[in-house]
Parts: sequence; structure tokens; C-alpha cells
Amino acid sequence: MNHSEKKLLALSRSIHAEPETAFQEHRSAAKVSDLLRAEGFEVERGVGGLETAFTARFGNGPLAVGLCAEYDALPGLGHACGHNIIAASSVGAALALRDVAEELDLTVVVIGTPAEEEGGGKITLLEAGVFDQVSMAMLVHPAPEDNCAPSPLALVELEVRYTGRESHSALAPHLGVNAADALTVAEVAVGVGRQHFEPRQQVHGIVTRGGEVPNVVPAHTSALYNLRAADMESLRRLEARVRACFEGGAVATGCTHEVLATPAYAELVHDPFLSEAYRAAATELGRPLVSREEEHTMPTGSTDMGNVSRALPSLHPSIGIDSGDAVNHQPEFAAACVAPGADRALVQGALALAWTAAQAAQDDETRERLLTLHRERLSRGEILA
Repeated sequence: MNHSEKKLLALSRSIHAEPETAFQEHRSAAKVSDLLRAEGFEVERGVGGLETAFTARFGNGPLAVGLCAEYDALPGLGHACGHNIIAASSVGAALALRDVAEELDLTVVVIGTPAEEEGGGKITLLEAGVFDQVSMAMLVHPAPEDNCAPSPLALVELEVRYTGRESHSALAPHLGVNAADALTVAEVAVGVGRQHFEPRQQVHGIVTRGGEVPNVVPAHTSALYNLRAADMESLRRLEARVRACFEGGAVATGCTHEVLATPAYAELVHDPFLSEAYRAAATELGRPLVSREEEHTMPTGSTDMGNVSRALPSLHPSIGIDSGDAVNHQPEFAAACVAPGADRALVQGALALAWTAAQAAQDDETRERLLTLHRERLSRGEILA
């Protein structure tokens, strides 16, 4: 193991040992950006109005490679999605590209992107113009299997809040307006509607407030739902259906209600050249890739990298970490994210990302395409979120 690999593995373990949730990743962002500063990158913290976001730049070439570093963890589960590996592999790719940046006429930019699990940090950074400085964006995500072109779903998170009226549950229940009943009606409506969902539409939720004590008619309840679909158009149709279910709960019980929505995550679109270049690199490294036929049919989650991919050429493959039967968002997967299989995936993922970027820089047609798209995006002055 060389000195650089030791630094990357130490970074991964350090982030894993101190998990921080969305927008609270102060230690993790500092660990990543401090290492890059020590390696000669020019670091700017607090970019895009987010305290835990940063950029780290090296080189002055016209073609700018963006490497996204995620480092937020899950509440109660820590790094059960392996963002410690994402951060360290992006740093590893950046260090590899730094050494050839002048030769390839590149600028290497690591973008520290907080709050992927909840909050959509990349969407905020897109809207703030942080991604304007790069010609492409990429990362590699840990998973049970290697998939060069996964298809994460579009997603929106809805919170529904019902307001009724308290009353004594035994002495005067007829004077109460039961907000828990409103939530029950809404959940039943969502449940019976599942048979009519379009392919790849999903709804899953939790009750975040169900009442205070059983001898008081609940006046305030709430629930949090994730809605997913194959693309943004399908997601909008699903959202309309679920909002109608929420309204049905209010109408049926006499409650009032409000619905709060987070910024929607778009479906992921892979750049064909970057995807094929990554596939070639992963194959050369001996990674056990799933077949092309399986790639788009395997179960998947959602990511705010989808919004980035709709704005500029992007890459978001998954890399297996030898997690056994464990899958993302399980405690066993969190443990696997600092095991030997994860270490191997981290190093090989970094190499594959760097090789992919180098291929794009050296292929004349692709380089010109990326530069042209970048110029056109800047001239329009818009980001497609």
C-alpha cells in the first residue's frame, strides 16, 4: 500500500468514525478539504451559501473535471450508505488527476456536496452556480454490486400536517376533531391506490407525530413520505395522486391540513462516453460488473446527483464493497464500509474515475463536446434543476 492509499483509507475511516447528518457535516467537510489543501489544492469553504460545502481546485486547463465528495450520514445508522467511501474515492481521483493535470490541460475541482440523504445539497449548489465551473461531474457510490449505469429514481419528500381539535376521549369525544383519523384515512387511501401506480412509482412513509396521550383526541399529527418515480413527469403525476389522498383525510374528518415539499431529486442521466469509459476502466481493474441487461433493471434509490446530470455531463456508477447480504441503509452495510472490500473499492473506484476523466480529456471529439456544452451552458446563464 502506497502513501496516497494510506491517506485515503485514513480519511474514509475518520469520516466513518464521526458520522454527521445533513448540513451538519462540519468535521467531515474539514477533513476532506484540509487534506486537499495540504496536497496543493486551492480551497474555498462555505460555497453556495452552505457552511459545509466547499470547492478545491488544482490546475488551469479549460476542461474542468468535477469530482463530487459526499460525506453526510444517516440519522441513527451512521455511514450506512458509504458516503465516507464516496468522499475518499473522489479525493483519490483528484490526486491522481492532479499529477497529470498540466499534461492533459485540465482543471481538477473537488466539490464538497453536503446533505445528499436529505436536503438536496447539490440542488442548492446548482442553483447557486457552483457547478458552473466544471465541464463534467462524477462520483462512484458504494453498493452491494458493481453497476456502471444504475438508474436512480426521481424523488420528492412530502410532509403532511393535520390540525383538528382536542377533547376528552371518554367524556366528550364528539367535541373533538381527530387528526389521527385524518392521517389514517390518508394512509389507507395511499395503500389502496398502490394497485394503480405506474411502473417504478413508489411511496413509503412514516408517522412523525401521532398524538400525545390516548385520553385526548389528537389535534395535531404529521407524517413524512418519500415519493419516487422513473422520471420527473411520472413523479409529478404521483405527487398529485398522493396529495389528493392527503386532502381526502382532511375532508373525511373535518381537519385542516398543509403539505410541505422538499426540492425534488431528478432521475439520473449518464453521459454515454463517460459511462463507457468507466466500464472499460472497471473491467481493466477486474471489477465484477453486472451485465448491461441487468444495469437498468436492478433496484435503486434516488440522488440529487440526478439534478446535476440534467444540467451537465455526469457519471454516477456504483461499486461493490463485498457486503454479503447487507444492502445500503442497513447497520451491516455501515460496518462493511470500513472492511477490506470497501478499502479495495475505494482505491479502485478512485482509479476508475481518474482514468475516465483522462480518457475524456484525450478523446478529441469528446473533449470538444464537453467544452462546447460548458460554454453553451454558461452563455445561457441557466442551470436546469
